[in-house]
Amino acid sequence: MTASLAEPSITDRQLFVGRACVVGAAVFWSLNGLFAKAPIFDVWPGDDRGTILAFWRAAFAGLWLLPLVRRPRWSWKLLPMVAAFAAMNVSFLQSMSLTTAANAGWLQAMAPLWVFVFAVWVWREPFDRRSLLPLMFGLAGVGTILVRELMHSSAGDGSLLGASLGVASGVFFALVVVSMRGLRDENSAWLLALSLLATAAILGPYCLGKYGMPSGQQLGILAAFGLVQMALPYLLLARGLRVLGSQEVAAIGLVEPVLVPIWVYLAWGEVPAVTTFFGGALILAGLWLRYRRGPLPA
Repeated sequence: MTASLAEPSITDRQLFVGRACVVGAAVFWSLNGLFAKAPIFDVWPGDDRGTILAFWRAAFAGLWLLPLVRRPRWSWKLLPMVAAFAAMNVSFLQSMSLTTAANAGWLQAMAPLWVFVFAVWVWREPFDRRSLLPLMFGLAGVGTILVRELMHSSAGDGSLLGASLGVASGVFFALVVVSMRGLRDENSAWLLALSLLATAAILGPYCLGKYGMPSGQQLGILAAFGLVQMALPYLLLARGLRVLGSQEVAAIGLVEPVLVPIWVYLAWGEVPAVTTFFGGALILAGLWLRYRRGPLPA
């Protein structure tokens, strides 16, 4: 396996570690439904639940990362990353509040398409031909979810809005990935802590002013939410982006939506639609074609 899409000096071992880090990040990300769908948060209204969760998750994750910050440096290049990070948090968790956890994760899986667009045409990153297969298979699965949401939504139903926010979260996630790739020489903890605490600062006045402090038990779960589902996976992502192109990182990240419905079903009994299983099979097939041994299919 070569490193032609990273840098010439990247070794096979470094590529393996980088890919393992991104897989680990995807596994941690896939646990979002275990927290976001926890019955203890049902006391918050559905329309605002995603925003409240985004605030507390970002606040705790930023605090977890602060001790790791080294050599913070400000640059205007940080602004797009910070803005995209905040928008991604709110849109994804709000989507999960309005539709199923499985659908929210799958709709965010459109991110590889946007990563491809931003990386190749905006940031001039070399085109990764091997990542085209998982991209095509992933988009086929996402298209299935979108069609189902359009067919089953009604005027008073929030599922269509939830689906739209899920797609938007994928766009913002792509901007985060590409921005972090461009800033890979900066201290990872600094980039993440800044993005997370900025998100918390934007959302804090509304959430605290309207809903006040959560209960002690809620705070404990929210602290774990920030650590397990945000701080740790984004540190792993930043590590992977040092040696992998953003297109490959986004393709590997497709592991996440395959795992999300499994955890949510096991924990809370939320049964995914049949289309979710079909889409999962497409994503896994695309990833298998990407990493199987032998030449790329013609």
